[in-house]
Formats: sequence, structure tokens, C-alpha cells
Amino acid sequence: MLRTIPGSNLFPQPVSHFQTLFVPDWQDANAGHWQRLWAGELAGAHWFTPPDETTPHREAWLQSLEALVLSAQAPVLLVAHGLGCIAAAHLGEAAAARVHGALLVAPVDPERRAQTSSFAPVPHAPLPYRSVMVASSNDPGCPVRLAGAFARAWGSEFVRMQNAGHIDHDSGHGPWPLGQALFQSLTHGGAQVAAPVQAPSSFNAERLAHP
Repeated sequence: MLRTIPGSNLFPQPVSHFQTLFVPDWQDANAGHWQRLWAGELAGAHWFTPPDETTPHREAWLQSLEALVLSAQAPVLLVAHGLGCIAAAHLGEAAAARVHGALLVAPVDPERRAQTSSFAPVPHAPLPYRSVMVASSNDPGCPVRLAGAFARAWGSEFVRMQNAGHIDHDSGHGPWPLGQALFQSLTHGGAQVAAPVQAPSSFNAERLAHP
């Protein structure tokens, strides 16, 4: 399902050259979640509503998500959280070709819960677009070593945060300025930032070219 969100366009102008698509976790983000806050500020952002939150089904998710990506009127920037990251990795070739870049935050291990098991096995092919993955050292949804393995397989730049939980509203992440900076970096083509990114909060983060 697609919902266009009116915004105040507070993000830098280059973002307007793309169509931003927010892909939440399997239990949809609440009002205080950073994805919701960003979407409210980003003019013309689109929100993917999971078709089935209680027991997500990969085929249903991908059918809906790929249709949104393929219907985009501009190159797509994905902003995914939790199971949304795994769904992004499952995108078919045609849909993936429409993606310019992706911010993949707190991926989950779909084998840890029976409800998400249809998303296993997780694809391990390199993503055909630039991606930045952010994972936490104590995320209950996925060990950070496994998140690092996903990043290596997908060719994602890896940002490891210390004790940041699931990087959501419940773990103390509201607007999350660090995430905004990482998202904005995706608009700058394929160039990577060499200097470490410091988290402007109590959460420590390190940015690694190779996890």
C-alpha cells in the first residue's frame, strides 16, 4: 500500500531529485519513530504499509513493495528498518535497478521469529546500488556479527553503534541526526566519506568501509 506524505521539505534540495520510500519493520513504526518523523519533514515521501503485520509473508510484501518501486517517477531512495531491510534485499532485478541507494537500519534475523521465517534464507548477493547499513551491538532482533555478515555480502558500508538497541523510538532514537546525515550521503553518488561519522548523541558509532 502507498501513502504520499506531505512534508516541509527540510532535507537538502538534492533529495528532491529522488523518490524516497520508507519501508518499516514488520510491526509498523509508531508516531515517535525516526522514520515517521523524517517522513513528516520530507516532501513527497512515500510510506510502504506492510500488508500483514501479525505474520508477514515474503511474497505479499515483495509483490506490493516491487510495485511501488517500479511505479516511481524518479530514482528511488530506500529507507528501511528491521524486516524492511531484508525485504529490500529480496527485491527482484527490475525493481532493484530503479533504486539509487538505500539506508538499511537494524536488520533482523528472520529465523529468530516464526512469524518472519518466510523471509529466510536472506539473500547474499551484492546489492546493485549503494547502501549504508547501521546496526547496534545489542539489537535483540539480530546479532551485530550477523548484521556485519549481511553488510559484507550486500556490499554495504557498515556503521556499528554501541548499545543502541533496535535503533527505534523505544531505544531512545527520535529524529536521529546521525541517520539523517547517512541518508543524505546517499544523494552524493557513489563517493564514500572517509572520515568517521560521530553520533551527535549518547550513542557511540563507528563507520567502517568493510564490516
